[in-house]
Amino acid sequence: MVANSTNLHIEVAYAQARQVHVIPLSVTADTSIRLAIQHSGILERCPEIDLAVNKIGVFSKLRDLDSVVRDGDRIEIYRPLIADPKDARRARAARQKNAKT
Repeated sequence: MVANSTNLHIEVAYAQARQVHVIPLSVTADTSIRLAIQHSGILERCPEIDLAVNKIGVFSKLRDLDSVVRDGDRIEIYRPLIADPKDARRARAARQKNAKT
């Protein structure tokens, strides 16, 4: 997509446990990530999102809510981890070891 001097084409993405939301938006060049998220309507669709708690990124790189979006950005709202990945990996390894014996 090619942006003109005033409109940028971006997406806001959020993955719930059973559903993925990807919302395309057209915004002005001075739009912050916070404003883009608010305009997307995702906060109404997914009331569990708390911008004070959930981390935000663009293409897997953490960003501040006041950062300005660029054309083609995919703003990603990340859910908190349910379990520590290292603990989950250890538990899987222990289960697999016990299953073999």
